[in-house]
Amino acid sequence: MKAIALTSFGGPEVLDYVTLPDPELRDSSVLVSVEAAGINFIDTYQRRGKYTAEFPFVPGFEGAGTVLKVGAGVHGIQTGDRVAWPWVLNSYAERVAVPAESLVTVPDFVTTRAAAAVMLQGLTAHYLTHDSFSIQPGTTALVHAGAGGTGQILTQVIRALGGSVISTVSSAAKAEIARAAGANHVVRYDTEDFVAAVERLTDGAGVHVIYDGVGQDTMSKGLDALARRGTMVYFGAASGPADPLDLQILSSNGSLTVTKPTLADFITTHDETQYRADGIFALIRDGEITPRVGATYALSDAASAHRDLESRSTTGKLLLIP
Repeated sequence: MKAIALTSFGGPEVLDYVTLPDPELRDSSVLVSVEAAGINFIDTYQRRGKYTAEFPFVPGFEGAGTVLKVGAGVHGIQTGDRVAWPWVLNSYAERVAVPAESLVTVPDFVTTRAAAAVMLQGLTAHYLTHDSFSIQPGTTALVHAGAGGTGQILTQVIRALGGSVISTVSSAAKAEIARAAGANHVVRYDTEDFVAAVERLTDGAGVHVIYDGVGQDTMSKGLDALARRGTMVYFGAASGPADPLDLQILSSNGSLTVTKPTLADFITTHDETQYRADGIFALIRDGEITPRVGATYALSDAASAHRDLESRSTTGKLLLIP
């Protein structure tokens, strides 16, 4: 099979397009023919060596496709079923052996590519809005990078739950995308201070929650945009890790809460993973979420995909197509 493999950490140039044996099928796994693999910022961290790994290895965590073979110990899944997964290493490949407990079944009303596009980002949006902070009717949320793949889905989920969204973006084109995703207000942080904008838009009250996947450029500053007893959900670091935080600031700014969650801790069982996926699939069925694929790349062009993602010039979900 064809796959992307790394033999060293580094820039996008280390993403080699190679031929590898099919992955070994274990009793508790299924072999999947990959139709689309999702591209995420965590893939770039993995490529640069933020996480330890033994070389060579195939990067990527997310994908969707059709079951080719089923391990002897797997029940309830058959050859030909469409499945998807949010957190399985080795996904930049034509075929992936996926532990049965890590995959979800894809309903007929969701295309396989759409399922790949909403796995990591959609399940992230689900736990962020249900667990890290519970969005209620009347909640006002600030979503940074609202034109990105996660930002768009997060905005749509918040609106579906009855909340309102102030979205930050860096260009006029991205502002239109954020509005199309359902943002009530869009702030161009390249031309306006987002804290001042939040104060203006909330009549000085601040927002109940901030969803920050940007990190260094926004997290510390964002504490000044929160309402009393507000919550900062810091879930990503597209601009680099946020600066260390003096906890005394939380009390002096109104008894704030800061949390740094990660998806892996919110999909610890198959039932939990399927529950979150079913919630996102239902929103797609009901027209509350429209997955937006910003670009597709051939598997062999993974390096270009990473360059585009790291330039922060992309919008929507990026997919690799084997």
